Amino acid sequence: MNPKQEKVVIVGSGLMGTGIAHAFSSSGYRTVLVDSNVEALARAEQAISKIFSDGIKLGKIDPAAAAAAAARLTTSSDLLSAASGAALLVETVTEKLEIKKAVIAMALPALAADAIIATNTSALSVTEIAASVPGPERVIGMHFFNPVHKMKLVELVRGIATSDETVARTRAFCDAINKSSIIVNESPGLTTSRMSALLGNEAMYMLQEGTASAEDIDTALRMGFNHPMGPLELGDLTGWDTRLNVLRYLHQTLGEKFRPCPLIIKMVAAGRFGRKTGHGVYRYVDGQCVPNSGLKASAL
Repeated sequence: MNPKQEKVVIVGSGLMGTGIAHAFSSSGYRTVLVDSNVEALARAEQAISKIFSDGIKLGKIDPAAAAAAAARLTTSSDLLSAASGAALLVETVTEKLEIKKAVIAMALPALAADAIIATNTSALSVTEIAASVPGPERVIGMHFFNPVHKMKLVELVRGIATSDETVARTRAFCDAINKSSIIVNESPGLTTSRMSALLGNEAMYMLQEGTASAEDIDTALRMGFNHPMGPLELGDLTGWDTRLNVLRYLHQTLGEKFRPCPLIIKMVAAGRFGRKTGHGVYRYVDGQCVPNSGLKASAL
């Protein structure tokens, strides 16, 4: 069988799931994006349509190819039906171990017998997720980066049972969707999440202490280190609720240097998660950052 005739199922239609679904469908795979929230699925379809239309305007994809890619993508709120015969499952649900295990357990009976089971977790244990799966050797971490259609890296995370065959097959999927992959032996926070969490946490401590404004902290990283966005901008994009979950896990497993900044805890308690709620470190209107809206130390 032509590998691109295989079906890929993505579970979770948030930012990451949306981007991953676009990556596979635009690379020739039959792709099903699954979410129990039909409104979230509708938003995901709109977001993917915009990526295609923007690509056409920029000359990165021709209209016929975009239409063919869109036709390869379907959505569903029925995980068992969507997973039927799939060769690859990528779950991108919330960073809670019990939820990830439940999603995989629900999909397992419908997947192809040798299907790869991938988790997009940025910090949780692939080994622990795999321990609940018959055939744990086919479970692997497949950590994409946001926005998926622009970011080239995928961290492939080996759990204690992950087989060489699973690594090779998953790497082939990455190659087929034009992503560069690195192999990471399971460790809390992997490589990038561990560094990013530490950087974002320190930036929030600096903001809390009044070292500099939010805008200037972000400018320092963009202009001084050529980062595409500052750590506070990135936290707003990722979601401070997600960042807090990751930091708490890293604090528990790796120690005191990952203790979450109190300002993050305060923001999450106030529902200021970032772009998705319209307010994080910055304010957003219609998805666009309001100039000079960053939190000031005097307001904390």
